[in-house]
Amino acid sequence: MRRLIAAFSLILLLVACATSPLGRSQLKLFSQDKVAEMGAASYQQIKQEEPVDRSAANNRYVSCVADAVTAVTGGQWEVTVFDSDQVNAFALPGGKIGVYEGLLDVAETDDQLATVIAHEVGHVIAGHGNERISQQYATQGGLQAVSAFLGGGGGGAGGQAIMSALGLGAQVGILLPFSRTQESEADTVGLELMAKAGFDPRQSVQLWQNMAQAGGEKPAEFLSTHPSNQSRIQNLSSHMNQALQLYRQAPRNPSCG
Repeated sequence: MRRLIAAFSLILLLVACATSPLGRSQLKLFSQDKVAEMGAASYQQIKQEEPVDRSAANNRYVSCVADAVTAVTGGQWEVTVFDSDQVNAFALPGGKIGVYEGLLDVAETDDQLATVIAHEVGHVIAGHGNERISQQYATQGGLQAVSAFLGGGGGGAGGQAIMSALGLGAQVGILLPFSRTQESEADTVGLELMAKAGFDPRQSVQLWQNMAQAGGEKPAEFLSTHPSNQSRIQNLSSHMNQALQLYRQAPRNPSCG
C-alpha cells in the first residue's frame, strides 16, 4: 500500500506542475473548478459572519474601482464592502472580492485602492491559493486526502479537510498566508492590471507607504505576512517603466473618486 501511495504521489506531483504568469514553476493539485467552488463557499460564509457595509457611496466607489480592474481580466466578479475598520482586502477564486471599510482611510485615491484590489486579483490570476494548498498537502503527506477529494466530490471528511486547510471561514486572511515570493509576484501582476485598467501605477508606491504608516509600530493587518515596505517599493519601481507604458496605452482612465 505504501508503495502504491508513493507511486501515485509521484505521478500526481508530475502532472500537477504549472507555471505562474511570471514563469515560476508551481505545484497545483486541484482543478480551477474545485478551487473556485471552495472560494465561493468561503465568500458566502464570510458574508454571513461579517457585517456588510450598506453605504451606497462606499459600495459605488469600491465597485467602480474593482469593476475597472477586473474588466481587464474578463469574467464577472462579485464585490462586497465589509463594515469593519480593518485595513484589509481579499480576492478569492471564483471571482469574489472583499474590501474592508478601514482600507478606504488608507487608500486615499482610487488609484491607490486599485493597487490593493489589483494585487489581490493578481493572487487569484496566478493561482497562489491552489499553490499554497497543494504545497501544504504535499509537505504534510496529505496526498491520500487529495486523491480522495479529487476522485469523489467536495463532501465528506476529505472535502472538510481541504476547506480547513484553505483557512476558509472567519479568518481575515482567507487563504493560507502567501509566501514573500508570491506576494512580490502579485505586486507585479497587480501593477500591470491596474495600469491596463487606466489607474496610475505610480500611486502604488504611495499606497504602500501609507500602509506602513498606518501600522505604527506593527504592520497593518494587510502587511503582516508581506515583504518589507522597502523591498516592495523596490520591486514595484523595477517594473514601473513597463507599467507606465501600459498606463499610457490604456483606453480610458476611470474616475471613481
